[in-house]
Amino acid sequence: MLANDVISTGRSQAETAQIRLSLQMRYDELTVEYDQAVAQSQVLRLVEVGDTAGDDQADSGTKTAERDTAQSLLRTILDRRAQFEHALARLADGSYGWCEGCTKPIPVERLEIFPSATSCVTCQQTRERRAA
Repeated sequence: MLANDVISTGRSQAETAQIRLSLQMRYDELTVEYDQAVAQSQVLRLVEVGDTAGDDQADSGTKTAERDTAQSLLRTILDRRAQFEHALARLADGSYGWCEGCTKPIPVERLEIFPSATSCVTCQQTRERRAA
């Protein structure tokens, strides 16, 4: 372990490796979840295409709602996976654990609960208020 590693990031190489492993595992889980959701969406489309005879408005509406829900799930998984990909990139460049807004350290407790966090609670609350 080099002295610079601990000073610049506040973490040892072993801690960084553990964080990387944890982030990568969650990224991989989301990838599997995405692949499964894509497969389910394809099955849903095949059933929908093959089973439209005799559909009334309610049936069509139900199928549309199911399709929209499946698409929403896919977008959510992709967004979460992108967050973990960004966290891995930040870990690699040494900026993981530092707020992108104010550049202060993000509390360890926050990172334990939300490992892909890019901002401290204060900056996140400010961002959410502006978006509302």
